[in-house]
Amino acid sequence: MIFTEDTFEQAIIELFETMGYLHLYAPELERDYASPFLDSILYDSLFRINKNLPSEAIEESISKLKNLDTGSLIQKNIIFMDYLQNGITVKFYIKGEERPALVRLLDYENIQNNTFYIVNQFTFLENGNNRRPDIILFINGLPLVLMELKSPSKDEVSVENAYLQIRNYMQDIPSLFYYNAICVISDLSTNKAGTITSGLDRFMEWKTKDGDYEDTASVQFDTFYEGMFQKERLLDILKNFILFSDDGQKSIKILAGYHQYFAVHKAIEKAKIATETDGKGGVFWHTQGSGKSLSMVFYAHLLQKALDSPTIVVMTDRIDLDDQLYTQFSKCAPFLRQTPVQAESKEHLKELLDGRVANGIIFTTMFKFERDERPLSERRNIVVMADEAHRGQYGFEEKLIIKENEQGEKEAYTVIGNARIIHDALPNATFIGFTGTPISAKDRNTREVFGDYIDIYDMTQAVEDGATRPVYYESRVVHLKLDKHTLELIDSTYDILEQQSDAATIEKSKKMLGQMESVLGADATIQSLCEDIVAHYEKYRANLLTGKAMIVAYSRAIAIKIYRKLLELRPTWEEKIGVVMTGGNNDPEDWKKIVGTKAYKEELARKFKDNKDSMKIVIVVDMWLTGFDVPSLATMYVYKPMHGYNLMQAIARVNRVFQDKEGGLIVDYVGIASALKEAMKEYTKRDQSRYGDMNIADVAYPKFQEKLQVCKDLLHGFDFSGFINGSPLTMAKLVTGGANFVLDANTPERKDLFLKEAMLLKQSHSLCSSMTTEQERHEAAYMEAVRSTVIKVTYGGTKGKTLSLKEINSQINDLLKASIQSEGVISLFDSKIAGEKFSLFEPAILEEIAKMKEKNIAVEILKKLMAEQVSLYKRTNVVQSQKFSEKITKLMNAYYNGLITNEEVIKELLKTAKEITELYKNGKRLGLTPEELAFYDALTKPENIVDFYKNNELIALTKELTEMLRKNRTIDWQKKETARASMRKMVKRLLKKYKYPPEDYDMAINTVISQCEMWVDNDTESVTENMIYEEMSDTMELKVAEELVSYNIDF
Repeated sequence: MIFTEDTFEQAIIELFETMGYLHLYAPELERDYASPFLDSILYDSLFRINKNLPSEAIEESISKLKNLDTGSLIQKNIIFMDYLQNGITVKFYIKGEERPALVRLLDYENIQNNTFYIVNQFTFLENGNNRRPDIILFINGLPLVLMELKSPSKDEVSVENAYLQIRNYMQDIPSLFYYNAICVISDLSTNKAGTITSGLDRFMEWKTKDGDYEDTASVQFDTFYEGMFQKERLLDILKNFILFSDDGQKSIKILAGYHQYFAVHKAIEKAKIATETDGKGGVFWHTQGSGKSLSMVFYAHLLQKALDSPTIVVMTDRIDLDDQLYTQFSKCAPFLRQTPVQAESKEHLKELLDGRVANGIIFTTMFKFERDERPLSERRNIVVMADEAHRGQYGFEEKLIIKENEQGEKEAYTVIGNARIIHDALPNATFIGFTGTPISAKDRNTREVFGDYIDIYDMTQAVEDGATRPVYYESRVVHLKLDKHTLELIDSTYDILEQQSDAATIEKSKKMLGQMESVLGADATIQSLCEDIVAHYEKYRANLLTGKAMIVAYSRAIAIKIYRKLLELRPTWEEKIGVVMTGGNNDPEDWKKIVGTKAYKEELARKFKDNKDSMKIVIVVDMWLTGFDVPSLATMYVYKPMHGYNLMQAIARVNRVFQDKEGGLIVDYVGIASALKEAMKEYTKRDQSRYGDMNIADVAYPKFQEKLQVCKDLLHGFDFSGFINGSPLTMAKLVTGGANFVLDANTPERKDLFLKEAMLLKQSHSLCSSMTTEQERHEAAYMEAVRSTVIKVTYGGTKGKTLSLKEINSQINDLLKASIQSEGVISLFDSKIAGEKFSLFEPAILEEIAKMKEKNIAVEILKKLMAEQVSLYKRTNVVQSQKFSEKITKLMNAYYNGLITNEEVIKELLKTAKEITELYKNGKRLGLTPEELAFYDALTKPENIVDFYKNNELIALTKELTEMLRKNRTIDWQKKETARASMRKMVKRLLKKYKYPPEDYDMAINTVISQCEMWVDNDTESVTENMIYEEMSDTMELKVAEELVSYNIDF
């Protein structure tokens, strides 16, 4: 038995039934197909949950629910999610007096008071579109979770197809998504959840049922469903772990990841204990890029219920970090149910805290706290959330500092650690630390303030989950040609940075860092640095993803020098580069325009985050090294000694997830390698083993060389040496020749192995391209060109779009240009067959394919085009499509088994194409429409039928049958047993009327019903509703079956 999509659907239903869900088969329900609700269940549920409210209050809530304010799909979904999480405010009258009330849609306190249904094949009608999602979870009659499944046994479809189908549904039946909370895409091996605004790369797996992160690298499909959709957990997620982040221009709907969900709950439980005991709320270590800021928002939201109206103080140690975090919380204010406030000064912070009795989310830097005679508040339900908890300003101790004054006299000063000042101001508060990097084993202060780890989500786990990308390192110090003395100075600087603990060391470091300024800022060094950055960027990074890069400068003065030198080398880069750093009152006049105002920096941030903007390279010193996220940023040039958590925070700017980004690359000009290794010692053991050495020379480059050799071995017997110095024509012939070699049917295992190894080669090359020799780069480019050609020829265009040989040419040229700066344009295929659309049935085209030198490619092209043609044909003519499908399968099996040559299979495929052409003509000769021809073929499937009737009688039967079926098909008739039985009876009565041979009834009726089902199913597809025959001109233009088109929806 084949494990089909339907089998998978039934398995999911069975799993949900074990979790207490009731199953409904939608086609058997009597309902309004234009309503997204299970209406009777919705009414009953709202009356049951809100039993103390009068019926007019419930009626008004349902009216509000069904008539959301005008706006986009997203705007309506925002309103609905507020209703879902917080209830619907209504008014009603008692004895003429107006009363307000809150109608709850879900009972979050009493799970059993809700109804949970898993419903499959739920047909929905809107704007003339008839669509049928696979599974919808209805809670209290509301369609909250939509699941789109794909067959686990079909290699050509995956969760990406499921994602695209959901995007199409959003375009075709948007009303269903007004009331959607979660979308699921699943093909058994991959199961992911997201929201209506999530890109495919933001759909995430749920890898644990109980919060244990061990053994999550490969999890069973039931872990996803049972981990996320147990009734109590699903209600918790719906209320507390879905939010909208709105910056005033765009709203993004965010579903918490499993690591955020479980960690936040652990932190809440810890906070409950801490507020009653020692005030140590623990440390929340989730690696950079894994959504720590949003975890803080979810925590603050849930904390308000757990601690009964607490005051939350969000504390950072830098103004720009305070601004970034405050902005994130402000975007989520509706979810938090209160507006965050940012303390503007020490006095303002006092006003906000002094005498406050409840609530409030207050943002401040730690330096706004100061010593006072009395505490700002002695309440216990104050929670201080410290971001980047392990910075060095948290000391409890008082220190005596001795300095010389201007007269040379020694004076003593008492310095009090910030931790002591803050704790004196809020003596009974609970402190929780959030960090993206681990606490140093030597860092006693941080543990004294916060306690131990609550939850650890390390780099390894984040990369495995797709929450972040790995970071790699490339040293280019040698390109600066620094002398031995300078290199020694840089090394000692790292040592000093590690030991800044006493006054003497600090004074010593200031002198040394002053020397560094003069060395790293020397004109000759800046010249070498900028020349190398330009060469490296243009050759290896500019064409990668969006081309975004960050340069970290040692100081503000050096940042300005780098900026000016880059513009001197590349005058056209005026719009391409910018400087982001703080300004000072004593800055030179000519810096002002470069540094700009706060508004200017905000505009730079907007442009740098915009993937399509011309702003590509930004030069920074300290700003933007923490908390600033640009997912497409893949390259960081480091010209500043850093260590420990500062270093790890900085390099994490390039570890964000973006499309097919393989990883981030750190290009080192100041020897940070040892500092990186030292910082990694504080990470988990598996992080150390996997990422302890990020050097591409040791990791990516050897892997690249290994994979390149494997690919060359797989092409043994085919000489592609002429590719390196060949003309465009030679290159084109060698690419198609290589693809033809890979597709040889006599070695079928070669294709899959080559595709796999060439992909690994491509991934490793994207990281170490600057280290490869010219020959290696050309060979890698060749392998990628062959891989791309084989995929295009075998599987068609990207994301199921129409096969286009023009597209193949374009992509091959693009990748060669990016890889080896090739000159000229290669054309893999003759222009006559390289258009966007072409006819399989034009004799000239058939002849051209037959004459192709690369016979294996010709076979693959013909096989794919024929298979797709038959697939489209099946929608309108089951009988003939089955006949041709069987014929093509037999032909290809014979070819792959070596029974016939590629010349013979091409000849037979072309012959089959001509037979299809004759079928089209046959329908026209009989005076039948395409629909009628399909039923004519169904009725004449038994061989003796044509001889039994006069032709005009058979045509009359066909026309009457087609009209009868057209009139009697109702929505979902093919899914309802009673309707199917009724349709069979009608067909049988008509056959009797025309004296159809009784012994052939069963075959005829089964074939007619099967054809009618395809006829109806075609209406529910998101591809065209017109019949393929009607679309085809007399030249028989070939249309290739599309999986589903991805729309850019303007929400």
